[in-house]
Amino acid sequence: ATSGPEMAVSVSASMRGSPNLAIGNALGSNIANIGLALGVSTLVRPMYLTNSVTLRWTAPLLVAVPFFTAILFYSGKYLSRVDGLIMLVGLGVFLSWMLHAARSRPTGTEFEAEARAKTHAYVAIGWFIVGFILLAAGSYVLVFGAENLARGMGVSNLFIGITIVAVATSLPEVTVSAVAAFKGEAELALGNIVGSNTFNLLAVIGIAATIHPVVVEAEILYLHFPVMLAFTVALFFMAYNRQGESRIRRREGFFLLLAFIAYYGFLAVKTF
Repeated sequence: ATSGPEMAVSVSASMRGSPNLAIGNALGSNIANIGLALGVSTLVRPMYLTNSVTLRWTAPLLVAVPFFTAILFYSGKYLSRVDGLIMLVGLGVFLSWMLHAARSRPTGTEFEAEARAKTHAYVAIGWFIVGFILLAAGSYVLVFGAENLARGMGVSNLFIGITIVAVATSLPEVTVSAVAAFKGEAELALGNIVGSNTFNLLAVIGIAATIHPVVVEAEILYLHFPVMLAFTVALFFMAYNRQGESRIRRREGFFLLLAFIAYYGFLAVKTF
């Protein structure tokens, strides 16, 4: 759900002929999710997970999916509609994997109580329609504004996508993960980030390439994708072991946040 803005922006940007803005948004959001969202969340409260079924199922995918995506990025330096469809098939595999993981996990009493709470169908449908309209309109305005901002500043759509747009669309992940960490729900905070990052690579980029094939810019291949991969690998080693345990301390969260700020600082110096 928190990846909705990224997906909406991806569709809007691709339909307007700015697929690199969509790619930059997806990669930048993944970097922001780890460096900003997880960094801030861990500073709010360190994350300790023990015997986590979710972690055992999702952590391997955290690294496997980016490397799978890298093959498509670097093989031809061009994302065709076929590549986009391959990513969407990968999304289907990921969702099936997660569904199987969810079935193998016992449901807590708190979630059982929520599941029993009755909500009228027409109310839920109404809110869904309102949310969809606002999201679609907001994404169009955001992409339109981003393109004009890029022209006004004399920078590329990719730069705007990977910085301003990426941070804007990552705010739901920052909020959800920080609140979850504050409440001691480390599994929710970490799972939100892992799920969002996987969705961004498979769905957001997959949809963008399917709508409008992308010539992958050299800056993506030699700077932004490697940085995203480095953040992902760092998170993997912080969060995963075979026992499903995880300890992400404040100093590690501070390191992630500092690395995120340094990366954005480098982009600013390099661009201006």
